[in-house]
Formats: sequence, structure tokens, C-alpha cells
Amino acid sequence: MRIRTGGPADAPATLALLDAAVAWLVSLGRTGQWGDRPWTSHRKAVERTERYARDYLLRVAEDADGRALGVCVLAEEAPEYATPVDRPELYVRLLVTDRAHRGSGIGAALVADAVEETRRRGLGLLRVDCYAGDDRRLVAQYEKLGFTPTESFEVDQSGTPWPGQLLEIRL
Repeated sequence: MRIRTGGPADAPATLALLDAAVAWLVSLGRTGQWGDRPWTSHRKAVERTERYARDYLLRVAEDADGRALGVCVLAEEAPEYATPVDRPELYVRLLVTDRAHRGSGIGAALVADAVEETRRRGLGLLRVDCYAGDDRRLVAQYEKLGFTPTESFEVDQSGTPWPGQLLEIRL
């Protein structure tokens, strides 16, 4: 596996990874995070993903044949719902991996790459947010990857509260 910088041409592979992740979550009965419909069925989600590939740092983990195994999107600004911080930061806007390779270290490699990018830029903070509903299993996964939870939040999703968790790695 290697990790490279991606761009707009990687948007279709990113969307395919997201659709597969939603299908996997649905198969587990875990629809609170991203719902029960494919990512590509939401116009705004597709547009956001295309914007990420065009305007942000897109890092793509791929196999020897160039097939995308995972994607991490990094930005120098947090989303509007995240509590502002008093220092420059790098923010993980999206992290998704191929569920067929679950447990093979793709997510850990992408997070390690994000930590190195944060250091390379001379920044002392890497943050991420994630779904904190159900049994907080995703929060625990980020903790295993080296993040420390900082604060919880809620975002209104069409009248339904979506529970989230902010996490950070201080360098």
C-alpha cells in the first residue's frame, strides 16, 4: 500500500468507498451515522465530496494496482459546527476505508500520514469529528488511532439530532 496526494479525478473512487461504507453500516443496522441510502443518492453529499477532492488535501491509500483502499481529506479549517481553537490546526474532514480490507491498517496509515502532514506544516494540532451515537464505537476507534476526545456536540439533521464527538492529537 502507498499513500499519494489525490485530486478531482479521485472523486469517483471516494464516492464508491463512501457508498460501500454506507452499505456496510446498513448491513449492521447502524444507520445513525450516514443514513440508509447510498452516499451518491444525496446531491449535497456528492457536491461536498467533489469539493473536497478539488479544494482540500486529498490523500489516497492505494494498492499496487492503483485501486483506492482509503481516503483522508485534510483542511486547515474546521467545519462550522466544531468549536474554534486558539491555534492553527489541520482537520480531518473525511476518513473512509474499503470495508473489504477492514482491519488491515489502512485507516491507521492514513491517520499516521495526517499526523506527519500536520508536523510538516509546523502545526501542533490535528482534529477530527465523528458520529458518537449508538455505542460510541466509532469514537473508540479514533481513540485507538491516537486521538483524545475533547467535547461532544449535536448537529441538526432535518429535525433529528446527530450526536458528534470532537477528538484531537496534540503534537
